[in-house]
Amino acid sequence: MAEEREAGVYEELKTFEGRVAASALEGKDPVNGPMIRHWCEAMGDTSPAYEGPDAIAPPTMLQAWTMGGLSGYEGRSPAHDELFALLDGAGFTSVVATDCEQEYLRPLRPGDVITYDSVIESVSPLKTTKLGSGHFVTTRMDVRADGELAGTHRFRILKYAPAGRSSPRAKDKKTRPRPVVNRDNAGFWDGVAQHKLLVQRCTGCATLRFPWLPGCNACGDQEWDTVEASGEGTVFSYVVMHHPPFPAFDPPYAVGLIELAEGVRIVSNVIGVPYDKVRIGLPVRLEFLRADEDLELPVFRVTEGGEA
Repeated sequence: MAEEREAGVYEELKTFEGRVAASALEGKDPVNGPMIRHWCEAMGDTSPAYEGPDAIAPPTMLQAWTMGGLSGYEGRSPAHDELFALLDGAGFTSVVATDCEQEYLRPLRPGDVITYDSVIESVSPLKTTKLGSGHFVTTRMDVRADGELAGTHRFRILKYAPAGRSSPRAKDKKTRPRPVVNRDNAGFWDGVAQHKLLVQRCTGCATLRFPWLPGCNACGDQEWDTVEASGEGTVFSYVVMHHPPFPAFDPPYAVGLIELAEGVRIVSNVIGVPYDKVRIGLPVRLEFLRADEDLELPVFRVTEGGEA
């Protein structure tokens, strides 16, 4: 009976494939210099292509120009909300973003007026993951600048029913989510396994970059080698996480944006002081945390003299 019910739910979910979620909506702001500057400062991207009279926007900002902000979206079709209501009603009440794909067709420049269309591209059959069972939903957004197609953004989420908290695995072992390891960042995780924090270095212009990328954001060269970071750094910024609770974590805890001595930044946990004692500018040093038997993670401990 449960399989029959699930088959019926999936048949109804499939009817949403191809339905329009948004049509000819306009971005709340045209492409503009201040947003580009804020983005570049947050990402540590110093490419000269993003400033000056001939500036373009970083291609990865594609989705930023379509976001609804705190006030949300206006004019969106009801298909998206109806789909999520159906998933909620079937017990798939939790959501996690899994990945996105972007295709860039032309550069965006300050002054470009952004419009976009969105369609529900696919809904997967029932999948079982470590988080729980659910359906992957993929939406595709076509972004236009002054009417010309500028790029495509595919965004995929998992709507799932959380795995039972009372299972032996949940009681006896708090397993952290696994990092996504792919061909672009596998070398970084190989370094972590050897207790090394490796930073990419462009062989064309010697610019260091982190996180790992397939090409240099300063000169565009795709050849690179690595340098091992000293492990010394300071807290450049931080947040204190209170919610949501997750079995592998014990909130509240501090997550810092750490500026390494080499000049690049990495996001990681700040340890060694209570979460409410973390401050910008605190000196920290790299450690490797054994999260479980097959996962180690780089974290940063406040060093002596930096404790409040």
